[in-house]
Amino acid sequence: MTASMAAVAPAVVKLTPSDVEIATRAADHFTRIYYSTYDSNTRLNDLPQFYRPSSSLVWNGKPFQGASGLRELMEKMPVTKHEVQSFDCHPIPGTSPPSLLVSVSGSVTHGRGPAGNPTNTTSRNPEGHPRVFSQTFMLVPDAAAPASKPGEVAKYYVSADALRFVG
Repeated sequence: MTASMAAVAPAVVKLTPSDVEIATRAADHFTRIYYSTYDSNTRLNDLPQFYRPSSSLVWNGKPFQGASGLRELMEKMPVTKHEVQSFDCHPIPGTSPPSLLVSVSGSVTHGRGPAGNPTNTTSRNPEGHPRVFSQTFMLVPDAAAPASKPGEVAKYYVSADALRFVG
């Protein structure tokens, strides 16, 4: 390794057990609030608050931009009911609190469920039937939010969001 290469090598930032514990609590908190908001009657007004104009969203391969793009997607979507089976959180070192990569797996039903579909709806129609999904979020600390106290869950916004139906 040359001297010039050593000069540009990034500093190693280590995560502490406390960073991991706080990040996991923040991801759990985010996941609970996000999906209950997504499934609520007020989602058109409330869900975009999780995003910023710079946020990117890819919904099953279709890109949207920011809170306004999310609102555009939500306006066309029937009511939903999410069931989260699991989530995993990876804190990304470099900021304090760290940014979070959150992966969520679960199922979602669009519409009122099979009993709410018209009688001529085929069993292959995805509306009304649970679909397995995988969703990945990049959460970034929200500098505009009030400062968190040590040990308290930080406030985050969605910087990037990618959802894909698995089945």
